[in-house]
Amino acid sequence: MNCFCLTVAGEEMFNSLSLLQCETLCLRRYLKTSHKLYSATYDPNEKTFEKLLIANRGEIACRVIKTCKKMGIKTVAIHSDVDANAVHVKMADEAVCVGPAPTSKSYLNMDAIMEVIKETRAQAVHPGYGFLSENKEFARRLAAEGVTFIGPDTHAIQAMGDKIESKLLAKNAKVNTIPGFDGVVKDADEAVRIAREIGYPVMIKASAGGGGKGMRIAWDDEETREGFRFSSQEAASSFGDDRLLIEKFIDNPRHIEIQVLADKHGNALWLNERECSIQRRNQKVVEEAPSTFLDPETRRAMGEQAVALAKAVKYSSAGTVEFLVDSSKNFYFLEMNTRLQVEHPVTECITGLDLVQEMIRVAKGYPLRHKQADIPINGWAVECRVYAEDPYKSFGLPSIGKLSQYQEPLHVPSVRVDSGIQQGSDISIYYDPMISKLITYGSNRAEALKRMEEALDNYVIRGVTHNISLLREVIIHPRFVRGDISTKFLPEVYPDGFKGHKLTDLERRELLATAASLYVAEQLRSQRFLGTPRIPIAKSKRSSWELSVHLGDGIYPVAVSKDGSSFSVEVDGMKLNVTSEWNLASPLLSVTIDGTQRTIQRLSRNASGSTSIQFLGTVYKLQILTKVAAELSKYMPEKAAEDTSSILRSPMPGAVVAVSVKPGDMVSEGQEICVIEAMKMQNSMIAAKTGKVSYLGSLKTICNLSNRIEFKKEERRILVVKELSLIVVSLSK
Repeated sequence: MNCFCLTVAGEEMFNSLSLLQCETLCLRRYLKTSHKLYSATYDPNEKTFEKLLIANRGEIACRVIKTCKKMGIKTVAIHSDVDANAVHVKMADEAVCVGPAPTSKSYLNMDAIMEVIKETRAQAVHPGYGFLSENKEFARRLAAEGVTFIGPDTHAIQAMGDKIESKLLAKNAKVNTIPGFDGVVKDADEAVRIAREIGYPVMIKASAGGGGKGMRIAWDDEETREGFRFSSQEAASSFGDDRLLIEKFIDNPRHIEIQVLADKHGNALWLNERECSIQRRNQKVVEEAPSTFLDPETRRAMGEQAVALAKAVKYSSAGTVEFLVDSSKNFYFLEMNTRLQVEHPVTECITGLDLVQEMIRVAKGYPLRHKQADIPINGWAVECRVYAEDPYKSFGLPSIGKLSQYQEPLHVPSVRVDSGIQQGSDISIYYDPMISKLITYGSNRAEALKRMEEALDNYVIRGVTHNISLLREVIIHPRFVRGDISTKFLPEVYPDGFKGHKLTDLERRELLATAASLYVAEQLRSQRFLGTPRIPIAKSKRSSWELSVHLGDGIYPVAVSKDGSSFSVEVDGMKLNVTSEWNLASPLLSVTIDGTQRTIQRLSRNASGSTSIQFLGTVYKLQILTKVAAELSKYMPEKAAEDTSSILRSPMPGAVVAVSVKPGDMVSEGQEICVIEAMKMQNSMIAAKTGKVSYLGSLKTICNLSNRIEFKKEERRILVVKELSLIVVSLSK
């Protein structure tokens, strides 16, 4: 018999052990010496389900399908109309459309999904995370139809999905809890009263929430009222439940969670911890396992409390108990997620378990195969969430578009990429902007981080703005490398917002030398056709070039001379030797600069000498001209920049969910004009100046009425994206 295993870099078959040997040695011996495997054995004689439906989309649907294929389970994918050509649809054995793009009409449409289950005769449903994964009504309806829910029973979902009830249960199970109000907050006035009693700052969060949705921090009464309104609206939109609770906000904590696994026979394990403190807008960005902060005693205490809570609700499946941990290693229960977590791959890497497989086995009724002593911490794993978003705006405002070029860095050793997209895929406003989860593994943390740095440099994503520059800066930052992190890491390290990588003098010279060498290599290539000169009687080749390179606010003279396949470049009076294969058609270019290897990407170039180069994760714009062209450029008139002082544009694509003004209203600076929802998060658009609303309408209407509407210079206009149209608010004095 064969032991089928998934590897960090892909899928492979491991045949050197018999099935019996795998059962007895897989975790205790083999996994402790293997740095690639993250999957336990698949026993072909252990029958589970013939057909399983995945009630989700994107990378998590693909992740579940991979394990199902290994287990010999046929899969059914559901999709919205805009996801008809999605990767998870192509991977599944069957695929059925359940509605239009909005989640409420497709992935949250229980009636449509139940109908698909009946049509396809699926025996079980894996919900992934988000959507219906923690919806007790969905689990109840499945049970009524005799369909197995790959997750806990409805009692556990209800108990742990309700933050108020889960906190009371945690107290009874002697789990450390955060001080706060244990009931439902009725309105904004009561929220203010409770917040004052607890003491500011406080955390306002959705009772049925998760994933950072419906969560706000309030430092005073005004922020409490605003937080109550937005959190309740987000909670209703995301979970269909607008109930809120308020807790004491623990300033500057770590967010550390314990992965638990329990069966229907009373057995439960804790699978070590995950460090999830690097966050923006209460959503995780970088995770790792294990944590640099926990000692064995604290780890054991947290694990035992997590298991106690799981047993208290008779939990059966994979789940996660989240804690906030202060600087003294005091830990407090935050919530329990009764589903697979986004960051589960790092746990798989260090324990050798395939959590999807374990969930399926438990759902079928099999007991756990392992004891607590079997669970190792083998090596170190780091996960970066790669998003289609602009990290220079609030550490990541969503970006939409089509992936014109996409190449995952799977050639880098010990890299795993969990994704649900491919070249040509669309990133839309309807769903989470995650592109993929990039995971690297090493025998220790330094090795895992070094591989992550290399993987990020080798990740090709074109067509949308992405957050690779932020991810790379985080993992190389001295504070992060030391393990000195908290949930406040990003605002503390970048108090004025993320600005990209700040080049040292040496790195600046390396970038200038590389850009100049690329320019010369391009010039030399343009003189040849299929390896021969374009003009046989052309003059002999040039061997030196004098260039002027514009980078940021500086203009630098650069001298380049060619020596075989290398270039000798003089910058700031220093000579650098630049070597490469100069494959200018490749999206990735490996360059060696005085013995230092760099992987760069040239994103664009034009005839005027302007070029964009991704160097050390950050995209830099340069202009490269010959010395003569640079002298003449001073006589070229500069194009006047567009005057945008009278316009406030939405900082992100999204849908307008509320407009707070009408024509004739006077508005003050800072007053809310409308609310935009993007990727399930709501954001308030405010007036930048005092004025009077003179018109409110869509862009289409504005165009039709353009002959009758005149915008004077002193008027201010506020533009808000509404899917494919615009709402325009004209403000006049």
